[in-house]
Amino acid sequence: MIFKRKIFPGQLFISIFTILYPANYPNFAPLITIENSKGAMKYEPGDKIIVLLTNEEGKVVEIMNEKMVMIEIKGVRFPAYTDQIDFPYFNMFSQKKVVEKKKIYVDNLKPEKGVAKAKADDGMFISFVPVFDKDVFDDDVVEKLKIYLINQTSAAYSFNYNLFFNGESNFQLKNTIEPQHQFYLHDVNFEDLSDNPRFDVEFSLTNPDKKKAPYFETSLKLKAKQLFKKIEEIKLKNEPTFSYPLFDVYPDKIDEEKVDLSKLGNAGFRMYDASRVRENLAPARTVVDLHIEKLTDSWKHLSNFEILTIQLKALEKFYDLAVSHYQPSLIIIHGVGTGKLKDEIHEILKTKKEVKSFVNQYHPSYGYGATEIFFGY
Repeated sequence: MIFKRKIFPGQLFISIFTILYPANYPNFAPLITIENSKGAMKYEPGDKIIVLLTNEEGKVVEIMNEKMVMIEIKGVRFPAYTDQIDFPYFNMFSQKKVVEKKKIYVDNLKPEKGVAKAKADDGMFISFVPVFDKDVFDDDVVEKLKIYLINQTSAAYSFNYNLFFNGESNFQLKNTIEPQHQFYLHDVNFEDLSDNPRFDVEFSLTNPDKKKAPYFETSLKLKAKQLFKKIEEIKLKNEPTFSYPLFDVYPDKIDEEKVDLSKLGNAGFRMYDASRVRENLAPARTVVDLHIEKLTDSWKHLSNFEILTIQLKALEKFYDLAVSHYQPSLIIIHGVGTGKLKDEIHEILKTKKEVKSFVNQYHPSYGYGATEIFFGY
């Protein structure tokens, strides 16, 4: 006798052939088949599944594409390929029940204590999960990337996350991440990652430790070529994600070295009152021209590298003077040219904590050959 049940029209059919009298049907064997009609997805949100590698049971929470789903196991969500999971029904019916045997101990022998397994303390990572879609040629293309923080340490952290495109802030998020947990940050369109993305994260311990640093800043810059290479690698390895380390161990606090000022005075050094230090500084400028002919008269015999070195030293000098005098802004004239000097200046400004923002836009006096810096004290 054959029983056939239709669950949803045009979707998933489950046909179960049951042999009631095996002696009358010697040429048949029990068979369970699952058919996928009209290319419909094998799984749907809410379906119970089992991970083939670990035999852990969970459920499907999101369909990412034809080959990947987001699953949840014991409250933790992560992506998985459909060929890495299966329905648990066969395992439920075929798994043998394990009968626990009673242990008999010698009266004078104490049982050994179990050794607790320590969790891996590998550090903090930022992880990228590509979400694929089909193009007009039915090829897999990356539509977007899901971005996660993964905390594989034994401590909880507060974090301040900031994503920049071409030096401008695009997305910010403040929150906390628990030990041995992952935190979903946001999605990024794949096409946007060609705009020089920079991922800045500032961490601090949720429970402060006097021996540890009050905060730790880290930054990750990615180029489009690197992303393409990583995505091709995980496709070849059949892996769903790729990650970059942000730190291995949270740094210790650095003790500031105390200087005995009386010994410096006795050694002949001139001492100044800190409240009047600006009186002894050279005057600052609001506009600095870094064209080499403005910095030195003897420059025609210099190489391009030597010229660039002189220009960058001048930048540091007048930048420090502007900060010491608490100037609100500073204009650096670098010219247009090949753009090498401008790029070097912008990379330096990204590392300066006093810089609130900077912009290279058309100026009525300097055209596009100047960058204006705005300070935030």
